[in-house]
Amino acid sequence: MDKQQPPTLYDWAGGTEAFMALCAAFYRKVPHDDLLAPVFAHMHPRHAEHVATWLAEVFGGPATYTAEHGGYPYMLSQHLNKGITEPQRRRWVNLMLDAADEVGLPGDPEFRAAFVSYLEWGTRLARDNSQPGADPPREAPVPRWGWGVAPPYQP
Repeated sequence: MDKQQPPTLYDWAGGTEAFMALCAAFYRKVPHDDLLAPVFAHMHPRHAEHVATWLAEVFGGPATYTAEHGGYPYMLSQHLNKGITEPQRRRWVNLMLDAADEVGLPGDPEFRAAFVSYLEWGTRLARDNSQPGADPPREAPVPRWGWGVAPPYQP
């Protein structure tokens, strides 16, 4: 008997539209945040869309970020020498979780555990890679995040 594959996190979340809504909600909060506003003061007008495309690819969606922006090397270049602090990293995660609630991303424990796991992992790398003098690998694939140890609960 074949075991059916669980849906990707991308599909479970609601696809590209869900990640676009997530990032739009998140970046509406950023200009009003004392810790994050300075970091994003000069962001590209389509920054939210770019981050949504990155997240969609990471969580199992189409490789649009790689095709349109150059994948990991480009994403890395956007963080180098930014000097992201631990309080800024934590605020980014917290506001992203607030935005996830606001736009109705799935609230089941399995999805949220996987979602938070990537946010923690990715922001810790971004913080470390953003420090002056950091020398991270310049070439790597875009990570593809999955369910981890707890696939989605389906009664």
